[in-house]
Amino acid sequence: MTLTEDEMIATEPDAGKEIGRDRRRKEDQRLITGRTRWTDNIVLPGMLHIAMVRSPFAHATITNVDKSAAEASPNVVRVISGKDVAEEQGGLPNAWPITPDQVTPVHPPIAVDRATFAGEIVAVVVARSAAAARDAAELVDVDYDELPAALDLKESAEASADNGGALAHPDLGTNKSAFWKFDSAEAGTGGNVDEAIEKARGDGIVLEREYRQQRLIPAFMEPRSTVVDPTGEQITMWSATQIPHVLRFLLAAVTGVSEAKIRVIAPDVGGGFGGKLQTTPEEFITFLLARQLGKPVKYTETRSESLMAAHHGRDQWQKLTLSAEKDGTVTGFKVELLADLGSHVSLIGGGVPVLGAFMFNAIYKFPAYQFSVQTVLTNKTWTDAYRGAGRPEATYGIERMMDELAAELGRDPLEVREQNWIKHEEFPFTSVAGLEYDSGNYEAATERAKELFGYDDLRAEQQQRRDAGDRVQLGIGVSTFTEMCGLAPSRVLGSLDYGAGGWEHASVRMLPTGKVELLTGASAHGQGHETAFSQIVADRLGVAFEDVEVLHGDTQIAHKGMDTYGSRSLVVGGEAVVKAADKVIEKAKVIAAHLLEASADDVEFSGGRFTVKGTDQGLAMAEIALATFAAHNLPDGVEPSLDSDATYDPVNFNYPHGTHLCAMEVDTETGQVTMRKYAACDDIGNIINPMIVSGQLHGGLVQGIAQALWEEAVYDDAGTLVSGSFVDYLLPTAADTISFDLDHTTSPATTNSLGTKGVGEAGTIASTPAVVNAVVDAVRHLGINDIRMPCTPERVWKAINDARGGAQAETEGAAAHHFDAEAAQAGDMEGTTDRTTGGTSA
Repeated sequence: MTLTEDEMIATEPDAGKEIGRDRRRKEDQRLITGRTRWTDNIVLPGMLHIAMVRSPFAHATITNVDKSAAEASPNVVRVISGKDVAEEQGGLPNAWPITPDQVTPVHPPIAVDRATFAGEIVAVVVARSAAAARDAAELVDVDYDELPAALDLKESAEASADNGGALAHPDLGTNKSAFWKFDSAEAGTGGNVDEAIEKARGDGIVLEREYRQQRLIPAFMEPRSTVVDPTGEQITMWSATQIPHVLRFLLAAVTGVSEAKIRVIAPDVGGGFGGKLQTTPEEFITFLLARQLGKPVKYTETRSESLMAAHHGRDQWQKLTLSAEKDGTVTGFKVELLADLGSHVSLIGGGVPVLGAFMFNAIYKFPAYQFSVQTVLTNKTWTDAYRGAGRPEATYGIERMMDELAAELGRDPLEVREQNWIKHEEFPFTSVAGLEYDSGNYEAATERAKELFGYDDLRAEQQQRRDAGDRVQLGIGVSTFTEMCGLAPSRVLGSLDYGAGGWEHASVRMLPTGKVELLTGASAHGQGHETAFSQIVADRLGVAFEDVEVLHGDTQIAHKGMDTYGSRSLVVGGEAVVKAADKVIEKAKVIAAHLLEASADDVEFSGGRFTVKGTDQGLAMAEIALATFAAHNLPDGVEPSLDSDATYDPVNFNYPHGTHLCAMEVDTETGQVTMRKYAACDDIGNIINPMIVSGQLHGGLVQGIAQALWEEAVYDDAGTLVSGSFVDYLLPTAADTISFDLDHTTSPATTNSLGTKGVGEAGTIASTPAVVNAVVDAVRHLGINDIRMPCTPERVWKAINDARGGAQAETEGAAAHHFDAEAAQAGDMEGTTDRTTGGTSA
């Protein structure tokens, strides 16, 4: 396929412009040199510290909490149990009840009568130092009567009071929380999927597969931390959070404290990935105790607490049915999910799978589609958003199925995808899930990705290895994806019963010196907001990049906002910035016209300067700012201020897309997997800062690859998290990955003036199926069509062994045993992780 230059667009920054220019991040100077302020760095006079006592059982009745030894411990101020504060602690909020009859158990910050997962808080110690609090927490003696635990997702879905199955909350009589369904026939967006599947059973192709999305841990760099100071006119909370504005609102709603009396500050936050998109028990407990004691209180979790009790992500079973005509044209797609909520329905946890409902159809023209999800309560850590939130799960499902269709047809997987995807001339396109994709060019992105990857040469090498019967086989994985991001619009979110809007707010303050302060409701935790927003303001107002100061993450300074998640900061928050800046220009134009003795209609603004049409008369923005401040000569009725606010609510979601290609080598004797090459071409619309985009893509790719090859939260039969440290939860390092070949094409978004699309989650969404498709492709000729994630050497070897009938030669078994022994030795102890192969030794 040959593309014209118009079909493959690469953006270059205009001369003298900031947008499109590589800029080192402003915020990095303080982060790298250690001049930043993490929440745990905050020290206040008279500050107290708290430590949590957590249940060792997944499910147990709390029969007694003996606090006496802890209370007698040196420097201990108070010890409380759930019963002590049962009447005033309230319950954690659920902001997205996906159905009116959703079963939502009350979620107290401190368990009162029953612990519902291993790691749940059952008592709290307050002391004058963090060490004293931790020491005293060890002395709290809690008596438990262990109860049957609901752990297996499928078994929990079937359990009830009638059949004697384990119930996460016995008083509810069921583990089923909510059932949500979308049907294209009922919605009027497509045909009847059951009819399409039945027809294909007679004269077409029907593929049925079941995939497991394992449970993952966000594993952010900075553990969660909270400081609350109740001693001023307001109660001030510092928290390592992604959502300071939402947190402030929910604190007020749950506690009854006036919202005007609460100030929430998110200082520098060391990563989140959705893991800090939460209102946590620890935040509410710290807030409660600070109010009770009248002194500042701090809590900072340990890493093991973070892995065990901060919310987890994913954890689904996917049952997928795809129908197609014999020539490969898809006719229907049916998705049936079981989603593990953990012990409680968290802030938006129930709605995360629903986000995937609109993306399983992906870039393909399915005539009929149906999605359903049953959310299930279990006695595990509660789940919520993790980078991509529903979209990675959907992309994985459909991209695995498209590979299965190609294999069934004996055709190249890219050819089958191209046969079914939306062509660039068909945009805007309304999908079978009812979304309007505004722009895209899947052909251009795929062509560029193939060039970067050397697709044809690698396919030829793969065939040579197959023909030669090589021990190490080569697999090629494909992922052509799109995603809905820029979480909005408010009306759509409202139609889904989501508890908030999707708007964002910005304020532009024009200072008398010509400098600019930008206040944004988007709260950064590593994305580069201060840099990208400065570039936008600099170009819009014609001021220097260095003269823009971005303020965020403080509800008293940036007083309105919906915060940061869902790749919304630029496409929603950035548009609010543009609109606020444009209001500044319109205000300044009136004053400039007055000073230039011209009609406002005859005044033009460009490059930071107002000029009268057809003349060289003009004034710079800085001059207008000073004149406005002085207010000596303003038009009648014009107030002496250029400051402007804007609140932007999008009319549509945002749809980046791309093609990711991965080559994996698989040793068929040991199961070892090695990444050979990874290339991707993403289309994220117009780019503000290419350097930031590259960083977002690299980080996202590693997280998605980690799900495919390494990461999994594992519980034992008693419900204890056995991957509760980085010894057992395999988080990759730079040494575990390769260099990626990345590029982009540009189909500007039509729904915002900047033409931008989100990028924060793209790498994670696209990479997981690309890697797994490559691993499966390497061994498909042996009769293997799936390997459960993470694709560890053990799982790959077992799949190969099973495909060969389990009758491996003695030497092959010995080779595998030798491999495991070497892995254990490399870890310097039995049962440690071997990073080279991504496996866990026996």
